[in-house]
Amino acid sequence: MITVAALPAQPIPWKQSLREAFRDLDSLLDFLGLHRDQVETDAAAQAQFPILVPRGFAMRMRHGDANDPLLLQVLPQAAEMQNRAGFVSDPVGDLKQTRSRGLIQKYAHRVLLITTGSCAVHCRYCFRRHFPYSEEIAASDNWREAVDEIRADASIHEVILSGGDPLSLATHKLQALTDALAEIPHIRRLRVHTRWPIVLPERVDAELLHWLHGLKWPCVFVVHANHANEIDGSVANCFAQLRAVRVNVLNQAVLLRRINDSVMAQRALSEALMQAGAMPYYLHLLDPVAGAAHFAVEEARALELADALRAELPGYLVPRLAREIAGAPSKTILR
Repeated sequence: MITVAALPAQPIPWKQSLREAFRDLDSLLDFLGLHRDQVETDAAAQAQFPILVPRGFAMRMRHGDANDPLLLQVLPQAAEMQNRAGFVSDPVGDLKQTRSRGLIQKYAHRVLLITTGSCAVHCRYCFRRHFPYSEEIAASDNWREAVDEIRADASIHEVILSGGDPLSLATHKLQALTDALAEIPHIRRLRVHTRWPIVLPERVDAELLHWLHGLKWPCVFVVHANHANEIDGSVANCFAQLRAVRVNVLNQAVLLRRINDSVMAQRALSEALMQAGAMPYYLHLLDPVAGAAHFAVEEARALELADALRAELPGYLVPRLAREIAGAPSKTILR
C-alpha cells in the first residue's frame, strides 16, 4: 500500500537532486550492493547512451537484485549494440512529420513540441534515443518559429509538450512558452508528456504548481511508469499536488520483456496508479528503436496479457493496448 507522506518542510530543490543523480555505472551498482560480474552490462552501450538515474528512483530498486525491474530499465547491456532487422533510429517517423523546427504533427488537431533533449532518467528503450535534438529543439529563438506556425493554423486545438522531457526546462522557460501560446485563440488544451513526476517528483515544486494553476486551458499530464515499484509516497504526493491545481494525471507504460510482461505486474501497476491518483491510459508495444530489441514482447503475447488483465480488473483500470505506426493517422489500438 502506498503511504502519502507529509511534505518535507524544506524539500530538496529539484536541480540539486538532478546534480546528485547517478551518472556512473559502478556508483549505481555499489549503491545497490551489486558488482559488475553480477549484472549484464556493456561499456560500448554505456558510451553510446550514458547512464542517468536519480537517487530517489534508485532507492526504489531492490538492494542486491540484479534482475530488479527498475534497474533493468536503465542498465546498459551488450544487446543494445546488436543490429536487429526492423529496429531503426526513427521508429515512429518523427522526422518525416516535422512542420518546422521542433514542431511535429502526426495526428489531426494536435501538435507536439520538442522542448528539450534533456531528461531526468535515461531509459534504455527510449524511442528518441537517436533523435537529433541539436537540430530539432522548438525552444530556439524563444519558441518564435513554432508559435508562429501554430498561430497560422486554426485547425490546431491541442499542444503537446514533449522531448526529451519538458520538465527538464526551468519553469520560467515553460511560462514564456505558454504565455505566447495563450495569445492564440484556437488552442483549447495543453498536454505535458513527462517522466519527472515518477523518477524525480520534487520537480513539481511551488513554482511549477503556480505556473500550472495560472494556465488558461485544461491541462493533462501524461506520466510514464512501467512498474508498480516506481510508485511510492513521494510520487503519490506529487500527483496530489498536480490534481490540486486541476491537472488531470494519466499514465502511459511500455510493455517490456522481463520487466512488466506478466498479468501480475500489469495488475499491480494499474492498482498502484489508481491508489496514487493517476489513471492507466496506454500500454504501448515497444517502438522498434535501434538498441532496444531485447525489450520487445511479441504482439500475440501482449494480446494475451491484455485479455487476462481485462478479466482481473474493472475496465477503467485496464490501459488501452496500442502501438504507434509511422505515418498512421492515429495510434493503433489493439485491445
